Amino acid sequence: MSWIRTENAKRTKASFPELFFDLVFVFALMQLSHTLAADFSSATLAEAVLLIFAIWWLWIYTTWVTNLLDTAQEAVRLLLFALMFGGVLLAIALPGAFGDRGAMFAGLYCSMQIGRSVFMLWAYRGVDEASFLTFVRITVWVFASSLFWAAGAFVELEARVVLWAIALLIEYGAPLARFWVPRLGASPPETLNVSGEHMAERCALFVILCLGETILTTGRNAAEHMQPNLTFAVFCSAFLTTGFMWWIYFHHGQQETAAKAEKTSAPETVAHGLFTYGHLPIVAGIILTAVGEDFSLSHPTEQSSFKSALSILGGPAIFLAGNVWLKLATAQKLPVSHIAGIAVLAAALALLHSQQNFGLQLISTGTLLMVASWEYVALRQVSSTTA
Repeated sequence: MSWIRTENAKRTKASFPELFFDLVFVFALMQLSHTLAADFSSATLAEAVLLIFAIWWLWIYTTWVTNLLDTAQEAVRLLLFALMFGGVLLAIALPGAFGDRGAMFAGLYCSMQIGRSVFMLWAYRGVDEASFLTFVRITVWVFASSLFWAAGAFVELEARVVLWAIALLIEYGAPLARFWVPRLGASPPETLNVSGEHMAERCALFVILCLGETILTTGRNAAEHMQPNLTFAVFCSAFLTTGFMWWIYFHHGQQETAAKAEKTSAPETVAHGLFTYGHLPIVAGIILTAVGEDFSLSHPTEQSSFKSALSILGGPAIFLAGNVWLKLATAQKLPVSHIAGIAVLAAALALLHSQQNFGLQLISTGTLLMVASWEYVALRQVSSTTA
């Protein structure tokens, strides 16, 4: 029996095994936010950026695989459970990935990447020659990047950062090069039978899980540091920040993204632009925002350094930048409200970063409120004009 999803069995909804799988990777990303909150140095930030890119790549390419496969098949579910097990161990290794757990992290990462690619070769053998050859190319690129992951695990910190950065450049550059390899050449465009609506829903659900985990983390930090008046006010501000981020992403942009992905005549190309690359800054912004909310709740009256201000204000700015790309790519119209929000946050970071943490948190919340309200009013005006 073939494990490939057929055209007649078009996927539009995420399956329960996929949702179960997502929880592991949200846990991994939140592990990174806790590590950053505990030590927000320049070195730790650079390391965390590399690890965010790595975790996202594992998740998004597994999402591509489940988009193409029939998750009702036992073999596919076993693949997901194996990747989940590896993902939990990977999350455990994350805090020490640039320390004594480098080999554990690199070994798990490469095993998951190679194992998933080999499974796809097995799934497509004798079923779809063009797609099979695409996964041959993908597997070659995965093996090439794995050499740098493996080498980086056994060198000192500075060299590890360089080698792992090269590995990520190879992986992120592969789709742009259409997985070109010698003799086989580049993969023909639109080879894979992608369901754009399914990809949009998977990314949207992952964003919900990240925002939900941020709320849970905020509640836990508030319970640990609750003080009269001020901490409660900061907690309310942090909660509203997460709520406004939900509104900005889901009120209008996500629906437009799903429609664009489903109606396009080039679903594979559009899926790479909107989901493979386009959702990374959104998820990264949520993680950095969670770190900033941790600072605001644990040390509300402390004078903010530029680094802590970078998380409190920079997280929402990166999140807005990701939404700018999505909405520009789908509606072909620049969301001016989002650009204005980024400008306000950048100005606050440059001019007001030495304020107390709770003050910066209020600026962050107020800016997101401005963006959400501005976009809401603008959309209502457009709707009433076209009605």
